[in-house]
Amino acid sequence: AVVSTQSTGEQFETLNDTMNDSVDDAELEAIKARMKEMEEEAEKLKELQAETEKTMGMATSPGTTAPAAFPTPEEKEEADKRSVYVGNVDYSSTAKELEQHFRGCGTINRVTILCDKFTGSPKGFAYIEFSDTTSVEAAVALHESLFKGRQIKVSAKRTNQPGMGSRG
Repeated sequence: AVVSTQSTGEQFETLNDTMNDSVDDAELEAIKARMKEMEEEAEKLKELQAETEKTMGMATSPGTTAPAAFPTPEEKEEADKRSVYVGNVDYSSTAKELEQHFRGCGTINRVTILCDKFTGSPKGFAYIEFSDTTSVEAAVALHESLFKGRQIKVSAKRTNQPGMGSRG
């Protein structure tokens, strides 16, 4: 017969500790496995992001410069020279419809219909940017033409001058 010097409670604690150690080891292994999965996933995401930035022409390495997020004042002024303001635009108009109306004037880079920032509803005017300045003259010739049953106002877009606002 084996004689034990431990009481029944002490034997239970020893057995419980052994079981907890094996449970803790299993939990630890599961955590390590999950950590490894997360690290692999993070690496895949970094690769995808780098690939996306590369295809979009964005620089990612510290030595290169990324394209400017906002155009310079000179670039804005150049775009303004190729743009027209269109007023009295029907509220149900889409950019595609405006593009169709002005297509004969020249190649269109962008159509912007301004909307109220709180309600999201159109303000009734738009800007159309062309690829060259000669298109602006052709577009201005459409001044007072009918678009969706309304007589639109077309003029060359003016360049905003900082500090020249009407507030103050």
